[in-house]
Amino acid sequence: MLVVDDESLIRWSLSETLNESGHLVSEAGDAESALRTLTDGPTPFDVVLLDYHLPDSHDLDLLSTIREVAPNTAVIMMTAFSTAEMADAAHRIGAYRVVAKPFEVHDMANLVLEAYTSKR
Repeated sequence: MLVVDDESLIRWSLSETLNESGHLVSEAGDAESALRTLTDGPTPFDVVLLDYHLPDSHDLDLLSTIREVAPNTAVIMMTAFSTAEMADAAHRIGAYRVVAKPFEVHDMANLVLEAYTSKR
């Protein structure tokens, strides 16, 4: 799974919790490195946790690109800037779920498991 967030503490806490749950986790702090990780990785990612607001991406373009390059990957959007319109647009593009920040890290681990199992 891939955790994409520009806040290192969020990346770290999600990665630690998900690793403890048995997930192999990669991290990216911006859109460019996220896309590089998605396209250059040896195997496709099952789940991507994607922050809506990154230094080099402030909209749903990155979600659209991920849907193109990794159509079978479940994408969970994380955002502190959620509106009903943004969430609706994210779902139309193909987000599995939109989660408002702040969130409980352990709740996110359960959601990742749910997204992973729904793909099977």
